[in-house]
Amino acid sequence: MRIIAGEYKGRIIKSLSGNRTRPTSDRLRETLFNIIAPHIGEGTRFLDLCSGTGAIGIEAISRGCSFVCFIDISRKACAVVEENLDNLEIPEDVTEVVCEAAENFVSRPQKMPWDIVFYDPPYSDDHLPVLREFAVAAGEKLAPDGMLIIEHHSKTPLPDGLGNLRRWRILKQGESSLSFYEYS
Repeated sequence: MRIIAGEYKGRIIKSLSGNRTRPTSDRLRETLFNIIAPHIGEGTRFLDLCSGTGAIGIEAISRGCSFVCFIDISRKACAVVEENLDNLEIPEDVTEVVCEAAENFVSRPQKMPWDIVFYDPPYSDDHLPVLREFAVAAGEKLAPDGMLIIEHHSKTPLPDGLGNLRRWRILKQGESSLSFYEYS
């Protein structure tokens, strides 16, 4: 797996062995970052929920995010993220790796709201608990002009709106879809 653009463009990152983790395809990752590029800049805080290898969060750092937090329930995945960050020599003060379930992490009060949240759980997981956490916590977990992006199977319907969140875009590529949410 390679970083697509930015400071670490072309650098290879380690993948997880086995088929328990479904990495976001390079094509979908590139499309995602083409869409969110105008929202990335100095001071952007990015949350990578169910981070797997950390490819999405590392891409965010490579493209200019100031801080990225990687969350994954798997200790093995968190170790791979740490190894990838070390191999790329990404400074520790711009990242945090937390081994915890996504719904547990987002249910706690956050130090500061996130500008961009990318949530990519296993397709078989229920996406609604995490979506509800953001829907009821307007401004506390997600910045007022922030966005929550959920990667899901194209056949898995997600609501167009929930609480204070509304879906403003859905992008389908093959079996994968990205749903983009913002506060209404």
